[in-house]
Amino acid sequence: MSNYLIEIKSTANKSILKFEANRFLVNHKSYEYKNIDEASKSPLAQKLFHLPFVKTVYLAQNFVAIEKFDLVEWKDVQEELKIQLEELLNSGIQIVKDPVAKPKKTPTTVYAEVTPNPRVMKFIANKKLVIQSIEFKNIDEASKSPLAKALFHFPFVKEVFLDENYVSISKYDVAEWNDITLELREFIRGYLEEGREILEEEVAVQRNTAKSQTNSSTPATEHLDETSKEIVSILDEYVKPAVASDGGNIMFESYDATTKTVKVILQGACSGCPSSTITLKNGIENMLKEMLKDKVQTVEAING
Repeated sequence: MSNYLIEIKSTANKSILKFEANRFLVNHKSYEYKNIDEASKSPLAQKLFHLPFVKTVYLAQNFVAIEKFDLVEWKDVQEELKIQLEELLNSGIQIVKDPVAKPKKTPTTVYAEVTPNPRVMKFIANKKLVIQSIEFKNIDEASKSPLAKALFHFPFVKEVFLDENYVSISKYDVAEWNDITLELREFIRGYLEEGREILEEEVAVQRNTAKSQTNSSTPATEHLDETSKEIVSILDEYVKPAVASDGGNIMFESYDATTKTVKVILQGACSGCPSSTITLKNGIENMLKEMLKDKVQTVEAING
């Protein structure tokens, strides 16, 4: 079954190109190989060194980065290399041969950051946790996320939202952040430091494959009308980065051309936030009205 999909990403170094996968390749470690001998413990890297232009191979989290010699230009080989990488990964090739040993702890830092929602705190790690955002409203929904499930064992945890390199936690009013922030921060740090599973593989593959196929964290857009596609594009480019910095997420739900109404789903810190209505009306609604003229009149929120 083919699960791996690759996207090509440029880097600041013109000699290095990143080939980003829709799932993690190696967890909590990174590897650098400068020749085929150094890559003896990575069958994937060894295969890549059979290509004469490959100078260095880097493996980290969900990507393979390759540094080339000057004998070729990326534009001439990158598409073929992308296809080859997908074929290698989907063939089941071993990425790295790790010796059977007790896992070593990986130094991890986590810091807490307040959000506009007083009931939500954002815990930011120095590593990527998931490739696509996912929200859990209760412990039953978290059955496929060992980290979220563990967090729900704290009686004051109401909801858990995972995205990129952070966890947003919504609490019940029974506890104050001053009393529980340090406990949660240390728990998350210790959990990540031990290299424990964040999201079960089958869930990560399913969600991340869907994301790669649409090139967006918004549900598939191929069946949407042109105005809806424009709305999705505006939300992705202008709104998502801002709400992500506050520990939340916004997703397109629907567009009614008759009433000119846009419905969006708010997740994480944005869900139930007292200031979200103001942001919705003064920010997002005004932006869509300005950019799409008479196509949009109202934006309504659905808490995720």
